[in-house]
Amino acid sequence: MARAFSDDLRCRILRAYEPGKVSLRELAERFGVSWEYVRKIRKQHLRYGQMERVRQRRHGPVSRVTAEVQQMIRTQVRAHPDLTLWELQRQLQKHKQIWLSKSLLGLWRKKNRSTPKNKTVKKDAAAGKRGGSR
Repeated sequence: MARAFSDDLRCRILRAYEPGKVSLRELAERFGVSWEYVRKIRKQHLRYGQMERVRQRRHGPVSRVTAEVQQMIRTQVRAHPDLTLWELQRQLQKHKQIWLSKSLLGLWRKKNRSTPKNKTVKKDAAAGKRGGSR
């Protein structure tokens, strides 16, 4: 992805621009940038009154999983390792008034090795009958 031009270059271009003496196209050629770029920064300078880049707003919704919520999840899991995801969701809803999906909790199931193995014995593939009935 292309990187943004530095604020220093923006300031030099805008300082060099004097209405009526130099055109935006001449500035673009002099500084080796596109005419659209010079036009854009001039428009921003007129609108916001600052030569430096205008800070962009954050796109999308703000995450509900804050550092405080993450810390609460860690504390609850350490204190009660047998807590189910559903119970953890309920506690978060009760104490923090937020509902997080299982994927947002950031916890994944771990294989439980304490349960006994399946008692069903698998049949040997060679012991089976071959072919169809005649």
